[in-house]
Amino acid sequence: MSGMWGNKLQISIFGESHGEAVGVTVCGLPAGLVIDDGFIKSELLRRAGGHDKFSTTRLEADEYRFVSGVFGGRASGSPICCVIPNTNTRSTDYDKIKNTVRPSHADFAAHVKYGGFNDYRGGGHFSGRVTAALVIAGALAKLYLKEKGVTVDGRVVTEDLDEKILAAKARLDSVGGVVEVVANGLPAGIGNPFFDSVESVLAHLLFSIPGVKGIEFGAGFALADMTGSEANDPFAVEDGRVVTKTNNSGGVNGGITNGMPVVVRAAFRPTPSIALSQQTVDIAAMENVTYAIHGRHDPCIARRAVVVAESAVAIGLAELY
Repeated sequence: MSGMWGNKLQISIFGESHGEAVGVTVCGLPAGLVIDDGFIKSELLRRAGGHDKFSTTRLEADEYRFVSGVFGGRASGSPICCVIPNTNTRSTDYDKIKNTVRPSHADFAAHVKYGGFNDYRGGGHFSGRVTAALVIAGALAKLYLKEKGVTVDGRVVTEDLDEKILAAKARLDSVGGVVEVVANGLPAGIGNPFFDSVESVLAHLLFSIPGVKGIEFGAGFALADMTGSEANDPFAVEDGRVVTKTNNSGGVNGGITNGMPVVVRAAFRPTPSIALSQQTVDIAAMENVTYAIHGRHDPCIARRAVVVAESAVAIGLAELY
């Protein structure tokens, strides 16, 4: 799984949920970039489960190691490769259900695409576990953007989400949520029209995160119910610079930054792994069956996904910058 934007930044992520490790390779970051281990560890901790009642009980140490591209605490100029071992797997949870495709999971689509040779344990390389590798790449991108004076911060904007999570968990169900990411400090003029627009690059990356089903910039879908006079962002001069009085466009006009904060929101679907009985099929027997999913799963992925969404945005902005 890899992505390449322009001729500069190339990123590949690898690994499976219950394999030996997950990891990432990043090419194109400038030599000399300071690799702040403390910051990277804190970013991984934000994504990690097993620390509270709102997430999965699977607790991974996430003790990553750079195997190339980092020397003396700085990027050396060669491809950066980082590996994160998986240390807390329970593959037996999946042995009995390898032919039972879980509703709204990638099980059936993956079985067809890969001829049944895919690693089905924990969702294999479709698992949210692989987003740990994306967070590593995002942390490196944030360190690069920090040198440019750009910050990327996210938050959950779904009201009363914690209460909704606990209520769903008690019912053996799950809920979704919306994450907002704001990038501050970007100058006007970054990006391109059409295919390499700020929106298309960031949406491409955000939709690569498992569970994301909707993206909006600025006022987003609410713009469809506004008039032009309500939706337009009036320009003004403040302190010697051009700004907009509102930011309904999310800091982007014509695919290019206008100097205002870039604002994007991602809608995460409810976690499909729930303990309620659901209708599905046994693809080996070609029979209709019912199944309740067991194991360690998040009742909501949006809370842990904040740093993942930030990472996707940071990667895209680092390349566009």
